[in-house]
Amino acid sequence: MHTISEYRDEFITYLDSMKITKEPRNLYEPITYILGLGGKRLRPVLVLMTTEIFKTDFRKALDAAVAVEVFHNFSLVHDDIMDDAPVRRGKTTVHEKWDVNTGILSGDAMLIMAYQLFENYEPNVFRDLAKLFSKTALEVCEGQQYDVDFETRDDVMLPEYLKMIEYKTAVLVAAALKMGTIVAGASDEAQEQMYNFGLNLGIAFQLQDDYLDVFGDPETFGKQVGGDIIENKKTYLYLKALNSGSEVISKELEHLYSIHPKEADAKINAVRSIFEKTKADQATKTAIADYTAKAFDVLEGIDIEQENKDLFRQFGENLMNRTV
Repeated sequence: MHTISEYRDEFITYLDSMKITKEPRNLYEPITYILGLGGKRLRPVLVLMTTEIFKTDFRKALDAAVAVEVFHNFSLVHDDIMDDAPVRRGKTTVHEKWDVNTGILSGDAMLIMAYQLFENYEPNVFRDLAKLFSKTALEVCEGQQYDVDFETRDDVMLPEYLKMIEYKTAVLVAAALKMGTIVAGASDEAQEQMYNFGLNLGIAFQLQDDYLDVFGDPETFGKQVGGDIIENKKTYLYLKALNSGSEVISKELEHLYSIHPKEADAKINAVRSIFEKTKADQATKTAIADYTAKAFDVLEGIDIEQENKDLFRQFGENLMNRTV
C-alpha cells in the first residue's frame, strides 16, 4: 500500500502529463487553470486507494480518477458562476478571470472530457463506470437545484438540507470509492459497502465545509469566509440556530437572511455571533463527528485487511479535522 500523499503525487503527475490546452485556447486554458489550482484531490485519491485495497494496481484507475476530478471541477466552475463567487482556492474564479460565457462553455467541455476518459476501459468496466457516473452527475445537479431553491424558501427543514448535501457533495465522494471497486472487479457487496462508507464521509465533509465557511481562517480556507451567509444559504448552522434560539434571535436571523447589504462584514459578524449564542456551531461539530462515526461503522464491516481500514480511517479523521 501507498500513503495518501503518494497517491496524491501519482495522480498529480498523471494529470500534469495530460495535454489539455489546445485550440481554441479560450476554451481549454480555463480548464487547465481550474485543474491547476490544486485543492485537496480527495476524490481521485479515494479512487486510487480503493482500487489498490481491492488487490489491483492503482494505476489502472488513473483515468477514472481524472474523470472524477474533472467532473468535480466542472461543477465548481458552474457553481461559482451561480454564486457569483470571486475566489476559488485562494485564486480568481474562472468566470471572473475570463467571463461568464467562457466559464459556462469550458465547464460544458469538462463534463464531456470526464465521460471520454471512461472510454479507456474494457466494455464491461466502461459500462459500469458510465452508469454510475451518469446517476451521480444527475444527482449532483439535483442537489445544486435544491441548494438554489433553499435560498428563497423560509421553511427548509434539516432532513431536506441533509438530502441536499447528500446529492450535491456526498454522492460524488461515494462514487469515487465505488469506481475504485469497479476498476478492481470487486464484488457487488463490496461496491455498495464502499459507496455507503463514502456517502457518510461525504456528508461529514460538507458539514465541515459549512462550518469552515463561517469559522474558517481566510488565510487557509481558500474561499471567501462568510460566502454562505452572503448568499443566504440555509446551512446546517443556520437551521440549527433557527430551531434552537429564542424567538427574538430567530426573527433577527431571518431578517439578516432577507437582506443583501453592500458591505457584508457586519452581516457576517452578526450571523456568526448568533451561531455561537445558540450553540449551532457546537451542534454542527457534533453532526460532523456523528457522520464520520457512521462512515467508520460501515468501514468495519468491509472485508478488507485491518491496515487498509486504518488507512481509510486516517483519511476520514484528516477530513474531520481539516482547516481548508
